Amino acid sequence: MPSLNGKVAVITGASRGIGAAAARILAREGAAVALLARSEGACQALAEEIRADGGRALALGCDVSSGKEVAKAARALREELGRVDILVNNAGVVEPIGKLADCPPEEWIRNIEINLGGALRLLHALLPDLLAADGTVVNVSSGAAHRPMEGWSAYCAGKAGLAMVTRSLHLEYGDEGLRAFGFIPGVVDTEMQVQIRASGINEVSRLPRESLASPERPAQVIAWLCGPEANDLMGQEVSIRDEALQKRVGLEVQ
Repeated sequence: MPSLNGKVAVITGASRGIGAAAARILAREGAAVALLARSEGACQALAEEIRADGGRALALGCDVSSGKEVAKAARALREELGRVDILVNNAGVVEPIGKLADCPPEEWIRNIEINLGGALRLLHALLPDLLAADGTVVNVSSGAAHRPMEGWSAYCAGKAGLAMVTRSLHLEYGDEGLRAFGFIPGVVDTEMQVQIRASGINEVSRLPRESLASPERPAQVIAWLCGPEANDLMGQEVSIRDEALQKRVGLEVQ
């Protein structure tokens, strides 16, 4: 029997990359999935794919940096799916790429509004549901949360803030049954990496594409974190580079 049968999972940034891969795996594990992204058409196509495979999916266009859009999406998913058990805060952008003084402040702040503010808006809207369900939050983090990367000051700052949100959730709500995790997915072959390679600004931009992981690999970890086997890791930032974690999830060790 699928391990997440009867659960409802909300995934942001679900139109492509890690978000789309996580949605497919969570649906195969039995969860109904709410797909949130600015690209509603891509989410609709993915929802149709999941439904054709026997799953349950709802596509919602949503800019997570907009309080009005998040509130509208929260109402819609409650009406359609009835509950929320899992929130995967995956939506994120890397722009602006450039040294801090070369980045327009408005673009820098826009990055924070999406990468950190978007997660906060979803949490604020859905935390009552998650607490009622003894639910799970997976905040998709980055190694950039823990060390500066040239040209990524906004991205690093936003992900560092998100790492602290994970710890705060565990401190404030762990005793009430909320399971909160930060997850560092490594360097993955996504559209964001296309932008990074085009910039040529730091060592990540010079990694050959063939060295990048497929989105399905981190998506498997996200699905695993939603189950009870991960309970001993609650409140932590876990990294896909951890060989012990790879073994526990059942990934090929790399």
